[in-house]
Amino acid sequence: MNAVAPLDVARIREDFPILGRYVRGMPLIYLDSGATSQKPLAVLDAEREFYLTCNAAVHRGAHALAEEATDAYESARARIAAFVGAQAQDIVFTRNATEAINLLAYAFSNSTDKARNGSPIPDGAERFVLAPGDEIVVTEMEHHANLVPWQEVCAKTGATLRWIGLTDEGRLDLSDLSVINERTKVVSFVHQSNILGTINPVATIVAAARAVGALVILDACQSVPHMPVDVTSLGVDAIMWSGHKMLGPNGIGCLWAKADILEAMPPFISGGSMIETVTMESSTFALPPQRFEAGTPMTAQAIGLAAAADYLTAIGMDRVHHHEEILTVAMLDGLGSIEGVKIIGPGAGDRGSAVSFVVDGVHPHDVGHILDSRGVAVRVGHHCAWPTCRRMGVPATTRATTYLYNDLDDIAALVDGVVAARDFYLGSR
Repeated sequence: MNAVAPLDVARIREDFPILGRYVRGMPLIYLDSGATSQKPLAVLDAEREFYLTCNAAVHRGAHALAEEATDAYESARARIAAFVGAQAQDIVFTRNATEAINLLAYAFSNSTDKARNGSPIPDGAERFVLAPGDEIVVTEMEHHANLVPWQEVCAKTGATLRWIGLTDEGRLDLSDLSVINERTKVVSFVHQSNILGTINPVATIVAAARAVGALVILDACQSVPHMPVDVTSLGVDAIMWSGHKMLGPNGIGCLWAKADILEAMPPFISGGSMIETVTMESSTFALPPQRFEAGTPMTAQAIGLAAAADYLTAIGMDRVHHHEEILTVAMLDGLGSIEGVKIIGPGAGDRGSAVSFVVDGVHPHDVGHILDSRGVAVRVGHHCAWPTCRRMGVPATTRATTYLYNDLDDIAALVDGVVAARDFYLGSR
């Protein structure tokens, strides 16, 4: 564990004051970035600067502050779009990735209801109409945010939910992709599993979906923050991710979708700022992305997220990804060498930095408690992925997730803490 990491972690950590604090009397070792990342001063300063200098409602005024706020907001959209190789007008700001997925899911429920009632639907919205016999395909490793909304869509439309299963190693079982067939209308799957760390073969699944004309949606919450992602090269129809997992603020997420998809989608929330015209009898809606951003938007959060994108771009996402690969190998090797520890998920190679594990005879919450007493912050539980835990035969796991501000000393502290937890509850071995 003495290999030199490719990033200057000591320098990077200077940008994250929270990492200098003590918890339980011990230096904080933060290994829970898969749940939420810490925020650099550049992000905090960007939000503060907005409030100090040009706080105003965007798109709603002719005075100087309103114009400056609007420029800052739309500049943030453009910078965030560039971070993932997108056009600014194809990025919709949401509260989080969960809301972004629900926005897409709503398009299917709403369009199906209108079609059943004989109401007109926009050109291109036929692709959102579902009927009994139609199918939506997900995977057995989905976060609840990319599972429960599709269960609800199926309940409302009569469509059937199907899924791609998992191998014992924790990878998608692609030996038989007949689950994607002529009845499939939507394929929605995770790019990188938040519990198993598995990086899924996007091109293989996209090809199967395209062969039957299905829409393809990608949950990129665990990939956009950790590796280079270009939305156009992925070949999907829509992706979503959360700002707070990529050094940005809470309360903002992003939906990218192809222009024709956004143009055909109905608004999820209606009210101010998303309209074109309003009379007492009816209303028409603005073009995307404004159509999906009703009310006063999260301007400061968008500006903070753009600062996070700039920060990561300056470091280089390829370097971030390579750094995490080194930490992940060290974590897999270190944890795997402990008697009684089992990794839940694939080994090194084509996997991300989320490492879940169980200690024989010790509940994950107890492992987490001992680690916390040593200043090591990890996540315990089912990680909003109950079906995945059931498939892997565990009720819960302890999960450690790294980021650019972690180093090999953090991994060593994790391994030592897991040994201490095992020995505390089971006795020294």
